[in-house]
This record gives sequence, structure tokens and C-alpha cells, in this order.
Amino acid sequence: MGGPTEAEIRAVLREAVKAPGESSPTSGTRVEAWLAERASEEDLLDVAYAPLDTPLGVATVAVTDRGLVRVMLPNEDRESGLERIAREVSPRILEAPARVDRARRELDEYFAGRRRAFDLDVDLRLLHGEFYRRVLEALGGVGFGQTLTYGEIAARAGNPRAHRAAGTAVGSNPVPIVVPCHRVIRSGGELGNYGGGPEMKRFLLEFEGAI
Repeated sequence: MGGPTEAEIRAVLREAVKAPGESSPTSGTRVEAWLAERASEEDLLDVAYAPLDTPLGVATVAVTDRGLVRVMLPNEDRESGLERIAREVSPRILEAPARVDRARRELDEYFAGRRRAFDLDVDLRLLHGEFYRRVLEALGGVGFGQTLTYGEIAARAGNPRAHRAAGTAVGSNPVPIVVPCHRVIRSGGELGNYGGGPEMKRFLLEFEGAI
């Protein structure tokens, strides 16, 4: 997919001719905000991302015009995640906190105990395979404080025998927490794997009162 990279966007915007009377930003924070604003105005921005503080560390949230495209949990490598977004969604990606405000606000409310369900559109372009998509759609029906087994979520996705494929789909979830893959556990009651690590899965389930 063509288009400028983040570095190229920044270079273009730094060299852009400013409107008469416009002052040039100097501090780091103001420069970043100015670059993000310019990228949006010049239609150079397809994916915006920003950090998110969580009880277990700093996550990264990314959005497109379709919705939330990625939640990178604290233990995930941000650069690798951003490179994948640039490769599979669009290279026109830039840190632009204002564009991510709504998603970050809802996640902040969740971790503060003031939100049990999310009201966000989700962009699943990073997820490949029809069955995987059905699994994630089924996950949307697993409420706060509830858990299902991999077999049960496979059945909700239309194939009760495909519990292993369901496990792969759950592990491929690009937007954890918002699409609550942490609520899927093994049939024997063990927590099972989680992209954010076992400590975060246990934290989330205990936080929701599920275990």
C-alpha cells in the first residue's frame, strides 16, 4: 500500500508553508500537536495512535476513521505493532492523541470502575479469516464479570468443534479489553493464555469479579 511513512509525513509538515501570522511551534509537545493537526488538515493521516496508562503499565491505542484498530497491551512491543499497522492498514500513521481521545477516555473509565461496556466502533482489518471474525463478534456478547470456555465461544461462532481455532482467534484479537478475549478460559477452569500475559488476564478477571 502506497503513501508516506510517519517520518515522511513529519518531514513534509515541518517544511509546509504556514498561514500568515502563524507562529512556529518550538517545544516538543507543541510540535507533536502541531504535526498531528497539520496531518489531519492535509489529509495525510489514516491511523492515529497515543499511549494509555493502565494499572499494569503503558498501553498504546490506535484508531482509524472506521474505529478502534489496535490496543497494544503493556507487554507488547509498540514498534512492531505500529509497523504491522503501517504494513497492513496504512503507512500514513502518526501519534495524534486528540484523535484517540474517545477510545482512551472509555478505557480510562473502564479501569476506574465507571464503565462495564464499551461504545466504540471497531476496525478489524488486522484480523484475517471469517471464522476468526465470528469468534470476535461472539466475544462482544460476553458481559462484564462473565466467562466462557473456548468450546462455548466456538459454538457461539457457529462451530462447536473448532475450539482450537477459536483459541487461535482469541489470541489474534487486535483490540483486547474492548473485545474481551480475557473472558475466555479453559474448560477445566484454568485461565489459559493471554496476549497481555497471565498476570494481566488474572488482574482483569479479578477486577471484573469473574474469579
